[in-house]
Amino acid sequence: MPHLVLIRGLPGSGKSTIARSMAGYVHLEADMYFATSTGYSFDPSKLRDAHDWCFTETSAALRRGSSVVVANTFVTLSEMERYLRLGYPTSVVEAKGDFPSAHQVDTAVLQRMRDSWEPMESKIPTSYRCQ
Repeated sequence: MPHLVLIRGLPGSGKSTIARSMAGYVHLEADMYFATSTGYSFDPSKLRDAHDWCFTETSAALRRGSSVVVANTFVTLSEMERYLRLGYPTSVVEAKGDFPSAHQVDTAVLQRMRDSWEPMESKIPTSYRCQ
């Protein structure tokens, strides 16, 4: 049965690095939506579209029988909910590194994310926690 891994963390925490190290998993993240042939072109007005794309691609890959690793910030626990409801065995990993953000996230935006961060402890059913 396919396995789903959700990697959550602030920008610069190492999410993508961890995801890329997971051989045999389809690696997806909302940032991929903004990748173009000329580089990365972030458009904040399309962030919802990016997350919907990531979820749709994840669902499709799991249905095809592939295991998937999704590396998104998932600042609030509710942002993971639709992935958890897919019904596949799921592990949640928190990336806690402190590296420069690959996308130069503004300091004020990063602080808002820190202030909004919801810890996993006791808020996610045990069956969804990474052991």
